[in-house]
Amino acid sequence: MADAAPGAFAGRRVLPARIFYGWWVVAAGGALQALQAALLGQAYGAYVVLLREEFGWSKTLLSAASSLREAESGLLGPVHGALLDRFGPRRVASVGVLILGLGFILFSRVQDPLQFYGAFFVMSVGASMSGYFTATFAAVHWFERRRATAIALTSAGFAVGGMCVPLTVLALESLGWRTTALLSGVLMVAAGLPLASLYRHHPRELGLEPDGASPARPARTPADPPAVPASRDFTLGEALRTPAFWLIAFGHASALFVVSSMAVHLVSHLREALGYTLGQASAVVLALTFTFMVGNLTGGFIGDRTNKRAFLVACMAMHGIGLLMLSHAVNTWMVAAFVAIHGLAWGWRGPQMSAIRADYFGRAAFGKIMGVSAMVIITGTVFGPLIAGALYDRTGNYRLGFDVLALIALSGSVFFLLARRPSPPLHGEHRRQ
Repeated sequence: MADAAPGAFAGRRVLPARIFYGWWVVAAGGALQALQAALLGQAYGAYVVLLREEFGWSKTLLSAASSLREAESGLLGPVHGALLDRFGPRRVASVGVLILGLGFILFSRVQDPLQFYGAFFVMSVGASMSGYFTATFAAVHWFERRRATAIALTSAGFAVGGMCVPLTVLALESLGWRTTALLSGVLMVAAGLPLASLYRHHPRELGLEPDGASPARPARTPADPPAVPASRDFTLGEALRTPAFWLIAFGHASALFVVSSMAVHLVSHLREALGYTLGQASAVVLALTFTFMVGNLTGGFIGDRTNKRAFLVACMAMHGIGLLMLSHAVNTWMVAAFVAIHGLAWGWRGPQMSAIRADYFGRAAFGKIMGVSAMVIITGTVFGPLIAGALYDRTGNYRLGFDVLALIALSGSVFFLLARRPSPPLHGEHRRQ
């Protein structure tokens, strides 16, 4: 059967043969991201409250740990990408799961800021190696026509994990943060290693083609998404010499100025500017997470069937408009409009970022290309919250800071508008780099 994944590894059946194996790869990536979001990524805010109560550490000290994670992800991105290209996602993710589990255990024992930063650095390395980058890398290699859909489904794990954070908070309240961190490390290893083992680098390892096609089968049917135009894969050096590489990277960074600042400052803005209670502000965050998930699940379908570049232009405009609505909000409907506009833009845009890179530059050096891109992208994740915070300290509210970030997001529309597909490289035989 052309669509079927082999039902046997080493002579025994382990997974249903009717399901294309690429979807198991996607499921593994989504589940790993859900675990990380529930246990660390979106649960960190709750840890901040408890650490501050126990140690009396400043918000600056605790917030800097989040910036450390973002900086680590960007600076080590090229190494991470090279490891993925050489060893594949299964080995990289498995090592990452073990490092993340160890980091949780170290975190459960911290007594001072130096130990805290050391443990958080270990967790950050493990989370990066087993998280979004690796899941996206795997999805890109298993899908072409349904690439955006596959990436969207892996990213949906982040939203699912966010909705499970109340379970982590319940554990924190009933067991304490140290025991919860220790159990999180054990759970991460126990569940994460079997999930990571589902990864495969290339469909050809199982005698398959991307999207489940086979050489003997017509490439597509009238109901399929449009095929990705064939082109020779770029090496990293060739990609770096194209304007599209830099325009996509700067466009991606401009979006993350908004996304990262909302993660840090949204609740504070709702409480101070609009008088929301902590519970009401948390409900807005939950609604935003749900809207992001809806956008993620529909964005992959849309991206596979439309011009990704035009879709990204629209998403960046939505990021800017949504943030302006929040910045100048005076009533509930304006906050609701922000949740709908920004949440959908966030969910729709995410899957397109990696998909358009793979469409433009191919798969052969995708890990290295994404890794170097990360060094540009971190400018948004690191400086977005800092701009909003610094302008708040200067003006006493978030309006000016959010307006500036909205303009940065709107500029991202220009970057993507100009990011046209580059001509195929001119070298004769493809060479890996």
